[in-house]
Amino acid sequence: MIRCLCLLLAALTLGGCTTGPPRNPDNLCDIFEEKDDWYDDAADARDNWGSPIPVMMAIMHQESRFNAKAKPPRRKLMGFIPWTRPSDAYGYSQAKKGTWKEYVRDAGNYGADRDDFGDAIDFIGWYNHRSKRRNGISPNNTYGLYLAYHEGHGGFSRGSWKSKDWLQNVARSVERRAGSYGQQLAGCEEDLKDRGWFFGWF
Repeated sequence: MIRCLCLLLAALTLGGCTTGPPRNPDNLCDIFEEKDDWYDDAADARDNWGSPIPVMMAIMHQESRFNAKAKPPRRKLMGFIPWTRPSDAYGYSQAKKGTWKEYVRDAGNYGADRDDFGDAIDFIGWYNHRSKRRNGISPNNTYGLYLAYHEGHGGFSRGSWKSKDWLQNVARSVERRAGSYGQQLAGCEEDLKDRGWFFGWF
């Protein structure tokens, strides 16, 4: 019995040490099983800002595919020479430096890093909370939240997204993913909560 428990603990510990994007980004339960501290971080962000976990995770998937070091692709000079990047967006949430600094000040999360999952998911929750306050977007309206996330609160208010069919299609894709993630999470969240309780003893 003790041997089995030790093997279980070793497997769970090793599972939490994996680096890089999750192996199966299409399944939220698999993501949280592989990255054993991500669920707690996402739940904290949900509790802090009232943004559902599937919505935040779907936005993060679209922005970085869960790549901690993600950056926008470089422009090409003369069609083939790597040139500058279109923005200084970086990390899991693809937050720009200016917006990240605003988040740090407003949330009091000093020392936060854009390539830290816990900080990045909290940033997304914070941004969605502001979209609700400034633009009146429901926390469950993934489509609207993503448009505001991409265009900025001012751009969303001006309707800059209305002439961008490609962006509307992307927002619909994020909306569908959030729905899928929500269904998946409903089937495994109790186990994830129990796992957190279990590790709290160690």
